[in-house]
Amino acid sequence: MNTPVRLGIIGLGAMGTEVLRVATAHPGFEVVAAADPRRHPAGYPQTWIGTDSGEVLRRSDAVYVATPPAFHAEFVVPALEGGLSVLCEKPLAIDLAEGQRMVAAAEAAAGVAAVNFALSDRHATRHLEDALLRGLIGDVLSVEIRLAFVQWPREFQAHAGWLDGRVQGGFVREVLSHFIYLTDRLLGPVQPVDLVLDHRPGDDVRSEVAAWGLLRAGGVPVQVGAVAGAAGSDSYEWIIRGSKRSYLLRDWDQLFVAGGNGWEPVPLSGARGSEETRLTLFAEAIQGRPSADLASFSAGLRVQQVVEAFHRG
Repeated sequence: MNTPVRLGIIGLGAMGTEVLRVATAHPGFEVVAAADPRRHPAGYPQTWIGTDSGEVLRRSDAVYVATPPAFHAEFVVPALEGGLSVLCEKPLAIDLAEGQRMVAAAEAAAGVAAVNFALSDRHATRHLEDALLRGLIGDVLSVEIRLAFVQWPREFQAHAGWLDGRVQGGFVREVLSHFIYLTDRLLGPVQPVDLVLDHRPGDDVRSEVAAWGLLRAGGVPVQVGAVAGAAGSDSYEWIIRGSKRSYLLRDWDQLFVAGGNGWEPVPLSGARGSEETRLTLFAEAIQGRPSADLASFSAGLRVQQVVEAFHRG
């Protein structure tokens, strides 16, 4: 790495606190400031930590925005217009006009703008991309996305009450968005065909309990089935079915292949992909070495448009 990038963090919930921890030990960054209205973690004496997001922008060359998504544009647009680079949590925004404003700011900015999708630099994603490029899958026949949650929000996010609110929460925005991104990246823009979002009867405040949908990506049918409150265990599955081979991505980083009847594990090489590796990609992009494994704001907007289509019915 060259001279470390002065990084600021806005939002110190589960993700902001994790990135604070990882970036503090990362050679590509010097974490100079962090802001949150309520949470001020101890143990970072070299980092200014307070409530003033403006102070974060003033001290930093780049900023990681990890607030609830309805507030992303409030911090991202001034940061980009001020010449800073931005790594933003997904979803890009809730309001489509704000998402478009963020993309316009990114296109006009001198700095780097990227969205923190967990699957953007996974070794499984790169393996799937290579399999498609080499024709190993054959004709792509369908994609299936299957999600199940014993409880929502999940235990590690229980403190974030907004995640169970209809205004900006729910697993469609928080989790399904990752798999819409993966589908968009591998097959092209995703177009809704028929979408259904189920809520608790008589409850117009809390987030969804089930999502069902048929979409298309590059002409390929994409089926979505997701539910919260189901007995069993949390489940994350993305399946691409082809005329030669099919692949199953399970629990974010376990990849299986089927050439006939039955799944076999796929040995994966290279780094798994993590906050640390995406921070490395972010630092390299700031230094003029961009990577396709760092999701753009344009990709984030395409995902947002699909996710919000569920909420519009």
